[in-house]
Amino acid sequence: MLLAGGGGGAKLALGLAQCSEQIDLCVVTNTGDDFRHLGLYIAPDTDSVLYALSGALDTNKGWGRGAETWNVLAELTRLEGDDWFQLGDKDLALHLIRSGALEAGHTLSKITADLASRLGIMNLRVIPATEQSLRTTLLTDRGSLAFQEYFVAQRCEPRVETISYEGALEARVSPSLIDWAKKGVDLVIMGPSNPYLSLYPILAIQGMDDFLMQADKIVAVSPLIDGQALKGPLAKLMTDWSIEPSASNWVKVWDERYPKLIDQWFVDEVDAHNTQFAHGEKVIQGLSLHMTDMTSKTRLGRAILERVFENA
Repeated sequence: MLLAGGGGGAKLALGLAQCSEQIDLCVVTNTGDDFRHLGLYIAPDTDSVLYALSGALDTNKGWGRGAETWNVLAELTRLEGDDWFQLGDKDLALHLIRSGALEAGHTLSKITADLASRLGIMNLRVIPATEQSLRTTLLTDRGSLAFQEYFVAQRCEPRVETISYEGALEARVSPSLIDWAKKGVDLVIMGPSNPYLSLYPILAIQGMDDFLMQADKIVAVSPLIDGQALKGPLAKLMTDWSIEPSASNWVKVWDERYPKLIDQWFVDEVDAHNTQFAHGEKVIQGLSLHMTDMTSKTRLGRAILERVFENA
């Protein structure tokens, strides 16, 4: 089981998908970024995973569809409509299907499974973490902002004071995920996604941490390499809170919030020599976490599985 946001999580999902002969893979996606725009239900992290796994992702941007067209957005701008969140024509088609299915009473997990099938994704599951409303909200020096307002409209410029996950106490682990896990889970991987914005929203869901701890082993993959985030505002967030962006501090952040949750830590080889870890957890060193092409994504996926299970 892989917990993933967009960006690095979606890349690792693609790498692990190439190991389908070795594993039964389920990708659990963050719904804290989901929101309504132009009357449509938008699920950015889930869609990034779907697009990555189907080969449809715009790999240059790291989001949206490749070979996209923008006719609707251009006309929306001409008519002075709400165009701050860019939706391409192909992307809009998916949101229309999802929104219509939700209105018809289908669950988010059922819709996601149908979309995955239509996009040609086989031999793995993509399951949103919860069916209930979950919203990542940031209190900043410019006021309270929903995640997409902060990330897209404000371009991550405001200084973040605190982050909350609205609805998390009322939300429950997706029944589809519970059903998938009935046969047992050997491994949970916390993908190289922003913990504050992509993984903690999942873990904030009522009962999620206890559910995950039923797995045989839980490992985490660093989203920081030599102090730089693979993608997104993680380094800026840590700096906002006077935390030096580093793999070692990423471990400390996790360990302070969820003590004893993570059994093994994966860091990039450049960080392995100078990273201090609390409580003596076993550290898997010497892996290159750069995922620049299919070869490197697959190599990382296989290396994680090999290192985990050879030490089982």
